[in-house]
Amino acid sequence: MKLVIAFFRLIRWPNLVFIAITQILFYFCIYTPLLTKYPTNNNEFLFFILMTASVFIAAGGYIINDYFDIQIDIINKPQRIIINKFIKRRWAIVWHLLLSTLGIILSFYISFRTGVWLISFVNIFCVALLLFYSTTFKRKLLSGNLIIAALTGWVILVVYLFGGADIFSLEGWSANSSHLNIPRFFKFTLLYTSFAFVMTLIREVLKDLEDMEGDRKYHCNTMPIVWGVPASKIFTAIWISVCLALLAVLQLYAWQSGWWWAALYILFLTFLPLAVLLHKLYKASTTVHYNALSKIVKLVMLAGILSMLFVKFIL
Repeated sequence: MKLVIAFFRLIRWPNLVFIAITQILFYFCIYTPLLTKYPTNNNEFLFFILMTASVFIAAGGYIINDYFDIQIDIINKPQRIIINKFIKRRWAIVWHLLLSTLGIILSFYISFRTGVWLISFVNIFCVALLLFYSTTFKRKLLSGNLIIAALTGWVILVVYLFGGADIFSLEGWSANSSHLNIPRFFKFTLLYTSFAFVMTLIREVLKDLEDMEGDRKYHCNTMPIVWGVPASKIFTAIWISVCLALLAVLQLYAWQSGWWWAALYILFLTFLPLAVLLHKLYKASTTVHYNALSKIVKLVMLAGILSMLFVKFIL
């Protein structure tokens, strides 16, 4: 039983649930309400295969990340060590290869059934990117942060492609797209993908601030180590301010449209927590402080994703 619990901790099961919830809500609360003709059960079956592929690829990524981060994690997060303590290194590699391979196979199946081959090609690229992130980019200035932020955005963008929309223009890939309001679908995709990207970027920098001790010992060139803590905090504050400005615009639009309940949701569950985050960031100076700020970001991300439930009733 301990081994099973350790395995689920290794693959970060709460994060995988978050990925699944994000894609489910985007599919059923954004995509399907914009269809003039509801998709068949076969479409929903293919979607759940797509979601499973995303979860498998992410799980494989978490495993390989921990595999290469053992020494750093011994310093930064000794209580979270799984590999070598509960699961042997060779089994970690086996599970990484198995989950990543299954994710790619499922991606090719989706591409074969939908004709959208970009999905499988990008998912292969994601697997490779997660590997190189763990071995190289994670220790580089800003590149690792941008990679994780982009991969988080892809969680939403891949559903956009699956829905039949063209990533390069406001046109369709498939027969389903002829029954889809693609311009409006694009706007919601851009909104939630941008939100996921920026919030993840903020959280990644906060994690770098939290993990400075171990990162410095193993010569990682993360932002706080290269630029310093003050500059990293300014960088983070700028992106938080960008989010606050965009949320203020959304809130005003919601009020003007008569969606007062959506406006209140944005105010209390995203805008105000981010304002608190900005205030606390100024005073933060310890690992405990940065860890607490990172948790606030996760809660805001969850609230942002759950806002899709409101969108379903607007569309």
